[in-house]
Amino acid sequence: MKWFKWIFRLVVFGLVAAFLAYFLPSHDIVRIVGTDVKRMDLGNRNRFFDQADSGTQKQATRDVRFIYAEWPDGGPRVYRNEDTGWSFPFYFKFNSSDIAAKAQAFANREDKPWVLVTHYGWRIQVLSMYPNAVRLREVEGPDALVVPWFNIIFLSLLAIVWAYVWLAWRRFKKKRLEPIADKIDDLVDDTQESVNQKAKGMRRLFARYKRKDFKRKD
Repeated sequence: MKWFKWIFRLVVFGLVAAFLAYFLPSHDIVRIVGTDVKRMDLGNRNRFFDQADSGTQKQATRDVRFIYAEWPDGGPRVYRNEDTGWSFPFYFKFNSSDIAAKAQAFANREDKPWVLVTHYGWRIQVLSMYPNAVRLREVEGPDALVVPWFNIIFLSLLAIVWAYVWLAWRRFKKKRLEPIADKIDDLVDDTQESVNQKAKGMRRLFARYKRKDFKRKD
């Protein structure tokens, strides 16, 4: 039974870790090389696209903005650029048009600046998933120091809340559940002892009956 509990805990931990890894902000330092707008049919396969621009209706077929970039080693990197609005995840992004203009300005500059892209999500080609860029900021170079303050504060608060809930559960278990479990164990032990005593009495009575019956036959 213990192995089942550990497997269950590992599965829950993996799901929570994947959820946080997907939705918490991440940071890339890249060079932006261009932008694009594609007309896309949004269905189950690419359901990770958030929503249309704020103030417009959400439709099954709509324009999706993309930002094209390259890593310091020259590898490609593609971001989608969509509003999140007031819905989850709560980035409250309403400026996808401004970000598109800023990205195009970076791409047109002759000095090809390094840009810090704050985003969430993953790039999975087979699912047509793209990380969503939420902020662009010019930095000095590909080795610029980036401190993920939001993640540090959020995960610290999450750890504090988890520790508080765990301690509260331990106290509740010790004060409420363990006494009940002890009473149940005592009741089971008393019942088992009573049954054993009655069984011993029945065995003694049966033994006496057999001895008397044997003497009568003699």
